[in-house]
Amino acid sequence: MKTVVITGATSGIGLATARKFVGKGYNVIGIGHSETNCDRAKEKILSDYPEAKIIYFVANLMQLSEVKRVADELEKYITANCNGEIYALINNVGGVRSWYQTTAEGYEQQFALNHLASFMLTYRLLPYIEMALGRVIMTCSNSHKGIKMHWEDIMLKDGYNPLTAYKQSKLCNILFAEALNERYSNNGIRAYAVDPGLVNTDIGNKQTGGVVNLIWSLRKKHGVLPEIPAETYVHLCEQKTAPKGLYYYLCRERKFSREVTEENANRLFDLSEKLCGIKYRDLVVEL
Repeated sequence: MKTVVITGATSGIGLATARKFVGKGYNVIGIGHSETNCDRAKEKILSDYPEAKIIYFVANLMQLSEVKRVADELEKYITANCNGEIYALINNVGGVRSWYQTTAEGYEQQFALNHLASFMLTYRLLPYIEMALGRVIMTCSNSHKGIKMHWEDIMLKDGYNPLTAYKQSKLCNILFAEALNERYSNNGIRAYAVDPGLVNTDIGNKQTGGVVNLIWSLRKKHGVLPEIPAETYVHLCEQKTAPKGLYYYLCRERKFSREVTEENANRLFDLSEKLCGIKYRDLVVEL
């Protein structure tokens, strides 16, 4: 039985994706922000799939200390129950903020949750993905287009704009996928960025206020159900031979921003290693 790890798996796209995978017989490990949300999500899945193999871990992934803590728990569980393998890591967790806020480590919250959390968790779980020659999937967005990395003020502290911060974090998602492919695709690991499109979820209503909350409340009404983009994650994992594309929407490869270059991907990767205090290693896989 293949194991899939999904962050932000208690609602919206993450929950819909978890349901799709358990329905196809995968072992699903979900990560959610609170115990209440995790319990509720697990109950919903088991009500439709009583035999599903589903477990949730609780962590506030905005804080790198929490990413490290839950990674410790995941490593023990995966070693004991999943043959030490992860077939797919779906970095779906994300958030929106209305104003400049920082994490306990001092990082802008959208950058921390939407990018650094995935960067750190992938780093910790990479050996288990390596064992399965697995896949890493980021939840990206079409909004990654039309934006450039603010290298001189990566946290956007000066003249903060919440939409700019969100767009930059989504550009980070696809740059991270590109960097992973440059480093590890020859070892059998493949990374992707998925554009879910406009989806009717509460992402823009969580810990926001004012204009951001109002605009999203109106805009999400025109979005599709989370089950629609969930199909793309399943599609990328169900292919026996890993698809060669990078950016996908509705199960099809799509064009992405010209800012997605090897230079930008490597620059972000190096910066993220410094911010997280880690160093990815070279993988050697015997094929």
